[in-house]
Amino acid sequence: MTTLTEGTHPGGFLVWEAHRDYTRETITVASGTLVPGTVLGQITASGKYAAHDPNATNGTETAVAVLWGKADASGGDAPAVAMVRGPAIVNRHDLVFAGTPSDPEIAAAHTALLAAGILVR
Repeated sequence: MTTLTEGTHPGGFLVWEAHRDYTRETITVASGTLVPGTVLGQITASGKYAAHDPNATNGTETAVAVLWGKADASGGDAPAVAMVRGPAIVNRHDLVFAGTPSDPEIAAAHTALLAAGILVR
């Protein structure tokens, strides 16, 4: 029998949001192939987004958004939709972090998302 594996779905991390036209925006992802629920940081110099990296010094060290659907920027900039503000509640178990951040780094990202009105539960 064939085993099927279900991947992540666009917005699968979302528990509640006030209004989709308020909490989400079309953004530009600068690099990487990212899946729904990826925590994003914003590159200070360009205003584009990339996977949150707590060790970076380009702006992506601060979590500011959560990617709504897939984004493939492996060949250059790509448009995508992200949750950039709340009020909203997201499921902590469905968020995706690049690399292997420590528990304190994840907690700091959750706090940073809360500053944007995105509550991680």
